[in-house]
Amino acid sequence: MSGFHNSSNKSASRAAGAETAGSKSAGKKGRILTGDRPTGKLHLGHYSGSLANRARLQEEYDTFIIIADMQALTTNFDRPERLKEDVLQIALDNLAAGIDPRKATIFIQSLVPEIAELAMIFSMFVTVNSLRHNPTIKSEAAERGYRDLMYGFLGYPVSQAADIAFCKADLVPVGEDNVPHVEQTRRIVRRFNELYRPVLVEPGALVGEVGRLEGLDGNAKMSKHLNNAIFLSDPPGEVERRINMVVTDPARIHPTDPGHPEVCTVYSYHQAFNKPFSEELDENCRAGRIGCVACKKRLGKAINDLLEPLRARRAEYERRPGDVEDILREGTARAREIAMATLREVREAMQIDYFTFQGGTGAF
Repeated sequence: MSGFHNSSNKSASRAAGAETAGSKSAGKKGRILTGDRPTGKLHLGHYSGSLANRARLQEEYDTFIIIADMQALTTNFDRPERLKEDVLQIALDNLAAGIDPRKATIFIQSLVPEIAELAMIFSMFVTVNSLRHNPTIKSEAAERGYRDLMYGFLGYPVSQAADIAFCKADLVPVGEDNVPHVEQTRRIVRRFNELYRPVLVEPGALVGEVGRLEGLDGNAKMSKHLNNAIFLSDPPGEVERRINMVVTDPARIHPTDPGHPEVCTVYSYHQAFNKPFSEELDENCRAGRIGCVACKKRLGKAINDLLEPLRARRAEYERRPGDVEDILREGTARAREIAMATLREVREAMQIDYFTFQGGTGAF
């Protein structure tokens, strides 16, 4: 499937979602902002770090899910033609993971221009030094071999702060590697409120039970860029093939040799996705009662059992591409409405609301 498809008829469920969009926050604890850069399909690291939390928390919080297409250009500026398909794939992965568009708002970043305006305002009082010392920026720059940092890449945390602040999110479900971004957002929001007026909300970070998932190669992080990931949309055979590639205890030669689970990537995956078996596995591995091949087979079954309902939901949405576009259109419209209201407050607080504006923050 390539790109979006037009649809003149909305399903009954989408129509019902549109009717209740304005009252989604009723009875909820607060608001969540989370999301993904559309640089390809999502993998198990995304699921354990954020996606599983999103699906659960949408029942309790007014949930906003951003597809951060402008931020994808920080590392893919020379391949913008891929964005349309990648945006669709991210939407499908979220819907497959259990995001209900009647309970959550999925939207496209670039179609909410007020976010870019807020990022520009934030950039006026964020120092270059603080960005250079952001641990996530440093590690990703090293991972990609960047020496001279592009302005957009270095300013990614400022853009992300605007993503979070425009909807006044209380909580941000993230992987462990993105916690520094949330901390920087808190500092930026606090500084804005001190300089002008308390308008914006300082968000908290919510890290998944598995803070960071190792890559198949034992690298500290599962990553599309490093080609060491299992994707949520992978078919069963591909999952098994990739699991057979996972590094294990290098000191273990024979199945009966005593193992060291604490250094084994396969064991860390069992802890993340097959918890009931992991305690038994720890004991049997150390005693040499289970070999690596058998251990990987058990893991393959556990992960495929986890992914099977996601594959089924994804296939259902793939059969209805027009509905996916409707979900994105309606979600983006709601996000824009909220963004316009926030920017009016921001401009008033800064005393730069020069005229009475109609239809947005930038036209009068």
